[in-house]
Amino acid sequence: MKYIIDRFEGAIAICEDEEKTMISIPKYKLPLDAKEGDCIIEDKGFLQINNVTTKDRKNSLKERMSRLFE
Repeated sequence: MKYIIDRFEGAIAICEDEEKTMISIPKYKLPLDAKEGDCIIEDKGFLQINNVTTKDRKNSLKERMSRLFE
């Protein structure tokens, strides 16, 4: 399963899953360096940051924003 961290609310991370459903994940289950916008994957019961997907997603968003404000 893949998730994108939307925001943090106290000890909870609000994430969007692959079906575009918002779910709550306790912060203690995430990697310590997880931040808003990171793509998280679940592998063998553990959550980890997918750095490649996170970077690609952020670059795509920057590109869209620059086209929007041209």
